[in-house]
Formats: sequence, C-alpha cells, structure tokens
Amino acid sequence: MAEQQIVLLPLYHGWDTYQELLLKAIEPLSPDQLSLRAAPHLRSIGELASHIVGARAGWLYYTLGKGDEQMTTIAEQPARSAAELVKGLQVTWNVIQDALSHWTTADLEAIVHDTDENGEDQTYTRQWVIWHLIEHDLHHGGELSFTLGMHGLAGIEI
Repeated sequence: MAEQQIVLLPLYHGWDTYQELLLKAIEPLSPDQLSLRAAPHLRSIGELASHIVGARAGWLYYTLGKGDEQMTTIAEQPARSAAELVKGLQVTWNVIQDALSHWTTADLEAIVHDTDENGEDQTYTRQWVIWHLIEHDLHHGGELSFTLGMHGLAGIEI
C-alpha cells in the first residue's frame, strides 16, 4: 500500500504567524533603534535580527540545498537596515514555505550533511534542521522582543 502524501505546511502553522510578528516588530525601526542593546556585551536589536536571517539562510542554502545564490549574500551580510532585515526574513521565509509545501513526512527523514566550525562532518535529518530553525527563531526573537521592550519599543506581541 502506497504511503499517503501529507502536506507539511499546515503542520507548521504558527511559525508563519511568528514570522509576521517579527516583521511587524522590525520594520519600523530606525538605525538608532536597531543599535540598542540589553547590555554592552549582548547583541543589538539589529544584530539579533541579522543573526536570525543569517542562520535561516545558512541552514537553508548550505545544509538543505534550498534557495539560490542570493541566500549566500543574505547569510553573510553583516549590518543591515530595517528594510534589508525585513527583506531577508521574507526571502528566507519564502524558501521555508516552498520546502514545506513540497516535502513529505518521508522527506523530513532524509539525512543532510554539514561541516561544523572545526571542519568536521555533521549529519542531521531535515526534520532536525526545521526544528532547529524554529527554536532559533523563537530563542533569538525572544531576545529581540525583550530588548525592544526594555527600551520602550513594541516587541513581538504573542
């Protein structure tokens, strides 16, 4: 009996809402607001948003093989304006949505390879990478929201 094909995108419903909340929090920020930090040794609001974008682009392109050459620029671009951060979130989100629209549950079990910072081969399942992107968005989005709030700016309203 053939395996029933399950569309994955609805299983990740909620992540799309969080994406929209990230966009809403970042879009109106000025360069001065993007430079605000919770403490001198912690990432600024802009650096946190850039880190979310860069991590998405890196995992998607280098590990999962999704997206095009534009993803390398997004993954490696340092300081960004609010408009560039929003565009990076949108571009990476489109790649995520496209993957989840085409992959099956069996596709999530596929093994992917990456090289860590020590040059050692790492193996993951696609499911692990997707979960890692979700937890990464939530973790650093929380830091971003906290930092916005401590400076009297609107954070991520969940």
